[in-house]
Amino acid sequence: MRETSMVFSPFSAVRAEDFLPLLNDETLRKHLIPHPLFEVAGVRDWMAYKLGVDARPGCRVRAIFLDGTLAGWCGIQPDDEGVELAIVLAKAGWGSGVAIFNEMMGWARELGHRTILFHLLDTRQPYRSLARRAIWVRKTRLGEHPFTTYCLDVERWSAGP
Repeated sequence: MRETSMVFSPFSAVRAEDFLPLLNDETLRKHLIPHPLFEVAGVRDWMAYKLGVDARPGCRVRAIFLDGTLAGWCGIQPDDEGVELAIVLAKAGWGSGVAIFNEMMGWARELGHRTILFHLLDTRQPYRSLARRAIWVRKTRLGEHPFTTYCLDVERWSAGP
């Protein structure tokens, strides 16, 4: 089986028009907090905001290209309780999620984080393998939206199971 090429690019290297169909994809949106469909101007504003997050110490936000195709975005970004790891990936890239996650845990270590949070909207099934490696797992809320939140030890993750 052929290995998928994975490239993480700064948002400044991506056009808003390329992000638009991804951000409005219905399959992807069902696992995100409900929000109106994007228009190009809104994507530009969102990208500018994420570029600002990327410029903060301890943060990194990137577009994800799989085999040369924009497949999603990911980030290590501020959270009310510290820092969160976020991955938004089109269905075509779901098989690459673990590799992306592991790459980002390496980023978290490189950026000096000791722990990192990973929030999954309750439309997602719980991940038992993630829960086994978590410091703690809690039901949390962002506004009226329920999440399962995993708190992960960055050093322990880097050492393996």
